[in-house]
Amino acid sequence: MASRYWIVSLPVQSSASASDLWNRLRESVSRNAFDTSLYRFNVPDLRVGTLDSLLALSDDLLKSNAFIEGVSHKIRRQIDELERLSGAEGGALTVDGVPVETYVTRFAWDEGKYPTMSPLKDIVTSIHGLVAKIEDDMKVRAAEYNTVRSQLNAINRKQTGTLAVRDLSDLVKPEDIITTEHLETLLAIVPKYSQKDWLSSYETLASYVVPRSSKKLYEDNEYALYTVTLFKRVADNFKVATREKGFQMREFEYSPEAQDTRKQELQKLVQDQDAMRSSLLQWCYSSYGEVFSAWMHFCAVRVFAESILRYGLPPSFLSAVISPSTKSEKKVRSILEELCGNVQSIYWKSDDDVGVAGLGGEEVYPYVSFTINVV
Repeated sequence: MASRYWIVSLPVQSSASASDLWNRLRESVSRNAFDTSLYRFNVPDLRVGTLDSLLALSDDLLKSNAFIEGVSHKIRRQIDELERLSGAEGGALTVDGVPVETYVTRFAWDEGKYPTMSPLKDIVTSIHGLVAKIEDDMKVRAAEYNTVRSQLNAINRKQTGTLAVRDLSDLVKPEDIITTEHLETLLAIVPKYSQKDWLSSYETLASYVVPRSSKKLYEDNEYALYTVTLFKRVADNFKVATREKGFQMREFEYSPEAQDTRKQELQKLVQDQDAMRSSLLQWCYSSYGEVFSAWMHFCAVRVFAESILRYGLPPSFLSAVISPSTKSEKKVRSILEELCGNVQSIYWKSDDDVGVAGLGGEEVYPYVSFTINVV
């Protein structure tokens, strides 16, 4: 089931502290929207840089967020498909060993992966590069798996299709085929509704057809498979005559060795598919955690950059993760707006702009706010 979270930040007024604002937010949500989950979102002290660099970065943040979120959802869909095909019940997705929801609500910055003294642009580039590499790896791995799967599907279609296209080797026994110096047995595909016509006419379609030699071997929903034995020298004339009457002749040469080879190839393909599906599934579980962790670090950078642009310097804001119920959304928005005070920013112009589309089509509020969907 999909989960939706808001990541928000509120300005800390000079006369208060982040702890005071957090207590007010928590008390107000508890009193007026008690079915809403609320957590601190710990954004580290990142390197601010210049205002121009922040403005330039903000133009890329929405695009990068859409890309990273898209890769996360793509891996999740791949996991769902692999689990469905294997018939196995899916395991819980984790990030750094904890459930995804826990990771979101207890996020902690990984200084080892992303040093806080690095420029914000470098951190975003690093995250984007990591996710892009994982997406490329997934494309290659999925393509290899789908190639084997397609080969198996093609074989299965031949095994389960109509007699006009399916492999006949498992339907024809050695005793059904006569091959001598002068005689040979052919296989005819006869429409079900034309079986009487076949039985009454096959002996006259060419000279030197062995009388009463036709025998039905198999029948499906559309066709019946018949044998017919005749002299080799009239085989070509017989095939032409059968086509004119709407019967189909199937080329077939009985070979136990070829049958064994086909069975071995099929078994190997099945084993390869199972092994590759299992390997791809494990890779997807691991990669989903990597991408999701990178996404949450990206969200922290985004909160930091947008908060500076909105509230100014020095950095002084409270960030939180909120998971409101649908019926409490308007109330929570009202609480957040009330707590943000009289904020001036480059993006926020007037009270008349509340709820209108902002950068990238997102809603604009007098505080930083964006939504992440966890599927």
